[in-house]
Amino acid sequence: MSDLEKQQIQVLPARKAGESRFFGKRVHFIGIGGCGMSGLAKILADAGAIVTGSEPKPNNATMALVRGGVKISRDQVGAMLTRDVDLVVRTAAVKDDNLEFRYARTLELPNVKYAQLLGDVMRERLGVAVAGTHGKSTTTGMIAYTMTMCQQDPSWVVGGTVPQLKGGSGSGSGKAFVVEACEYDRSFHNLFPTVALITNIDKDHLDCYGSLENIVDSFRIFVSRIPSDGLVICNGVDENVIRAVDDAPCRIETVAVGQNATWSVIPTGIVNGCHTGQILHNGELVASLQLTVAGAHNLFNATMAVAACAACGVKPDMAAATVATFEGVDRRMSLKGTYRGATVIDDYGHHPTEIRATLRALREQYQPRRLFCCFQPHQYSRTRLLFEEFAACFEDADDAILTDIYRCRDSEEDVQAVNTPMLVERIRVNGQNAVHVPDFPGIVDYIKTRAGAGDLVLTIGAGNIWEIGQELVDLGTP
Repeated sequence: MSDLEKQQIQVLPARKAGESRFFGKRVHFIGIGGCGMSGLAKILADAGAIVTGSEPKPNNATMALVRGGVKISRDQVGAMLTRDVDLVVRTAAVKDDNLEFRYARTLELPNVKYAQLLGDVMRERLGVAVAGTHGKSTTTGMIAYTMTMCQQDPSWVVGGTVPQLKGGSGSGSGKAFVVEACEYDRSFHNLFPTVALITNIDKDHLDCYGSLENIVDSFRIFVSRIPSDGLVICNGVDENVIRAVDDAPCRIETVAVGQNATWSVIPTGIVNGCHTGQILHNGELVASLQLTVAGAHNLFNATMAVAACAACGVKPDMAAATVATFEGVDRRMSLKGTYRGATVIDDYGHHPTEIRATLRALREQYQPRRLFCCFQPHQYSRTRLLFEEFAACFEDADDAILTDIYRCRDSEEDVQAVNTPMLVERIRVNGQNAVHVPDFPGIVDYIKTRAGAGDLVLTIGAGNIWEIGQELVDLGTP
């Protein structure tokens, strides 16, 4: 038996009917249409729970649940709640004053938030939790896709849609449960992973944490929840990550690009705009990697995914060959179409580090004549606290077109402290072309008069900036 096989986490056999403690329990989801909520609802239904829910905005996920026998109401007034409901689950978006939640409390029904239920479900399985400031969704998607294609049949929840898996979550018969572990509001402290990944730790969600040191401490608590026979797979060159895992109660494996680590990936070139590399495990060549998604950062993400799959019993060469066919998560450098010969791309990036990596990757892949970056800042607090970082992240854009800031969880103090014209001016001071166009129709008009064949138009941000790209594509479609 090789050292790699000895280090694999023990994979338990697939679950049997009635094995889950949720079997036969009545569970009601308030806001069941969300990606994570619908995924958990499907997992519990498959485990034998009697699932109901409410969702004011039906979608493909709710329709699939209904086809599977789940009863869903469009009204959140408590019509489906009775005293024999065993558990009520709500999303973070459902506040205490929600009518249905208030009625659940009137009935004195046990209730939890989504993150708490996610942790409870993870207790029954081989939990694989992917944490980190950047790259969580892509890395989680890579693991879920690779394990699925390698016949492991995992359950999984990703913070975005994986087109190749036809959704953002899945319920499998295998033991593994792969989830994206969000650090916002310390929600990942509710999880109980056996395998934990940390891609990186950067300054973000400072409205919640206040300082980078508090963020590192939060990741340290996350790591402390891993059992002694578990595993941490982490960035081996990120100093913040190294501090966070310093007192890990379990085995640690590191990942790095072009440097010594437990798992090293040595870049070997670029093919069709995507990076290639050789993966080494403890210095021994175990796999070759040729990506389908662009960006040097995805060499790292893919190697993290290979390491996680290897811990769960998938051979590294098979994992690498499979992850090489992964085409990405929706809104992560997603090709939307064309407008007058210009390529239109959409991305969820809303942090300076993410914007810089995305712009660089798109330059490598498409080599555009001119790159237009349409950015919607997300949160006044994030814009204020990372102001200088935002002002310096557009080097690879020929034109940065910034719309008004998307307000989310912001105080009046934050709103008064910063605005888009201030950021545009600072970007110009740094020598980049930047312009403030307050509304979406104005940005569409700006692009229409400038973009042409060979150009690339990127819409980027966590709000609804994607609507601009969609409109351009629609205009460019005969």
